[in-house]
Amino acid sequence: MKRRDKINYYLDLAETVALRGTCLRRLYGAVIVKNDEVVSTGYVGAPRGRENCSDLGYCLRTKMGIPRGERYELCRSVHAEANAIISASRRDMIGATLYLVGRNVDDGEYVKDATCCSMCKRMVINAGIEKVIVRDDGEHYRTIYVADWVRDDESLQGVLGY
Repeated sequence: MKRRDKINYYLDLAETVALRGTCLRRLYGAVIVKNDEVVSTGYVGAPRGRENCSDLGYCLRTKMGIPRGERYELCRSVHAEANAIISASRRDMIGATLYLVGRNVDDGEYVKDATCCSMCKRMVINAGIEKVIVRDDGEHYRTIYVADWVRDDESLQGVLGY
């Protein structure tokens, strides 16, 4: 029997967490792991007590024709990374790894070139997370070192991250 490698194991968990998402465009799941222990999980959904897009039956950003990576202030949802960070203590996140998986709702494909948006990058930085591992397909992934986000500050160039 061949065991699943540890990184893909945690990415598989993030992919399962994403299934709880309520976004009509993309389902993301995040898992924060430190010292080989799951610290927290998060998925995309409206703030507690508010109706989700899946309950409303529409996405305002889609209705307005807003492309991926733009105008997140109009989105009803809290992102997966943010929900995972909110649910964990900072001491448990310092030096941790965040595993992130995104799938498109319409075709089920993995989100191409998925990464954290600009706001989530700031939260990941402040949480003390060391690296983010993003799934590209069922077996392959990218490792992003958060120190690179600190050094290459996109906010100084007016570049949107998604």
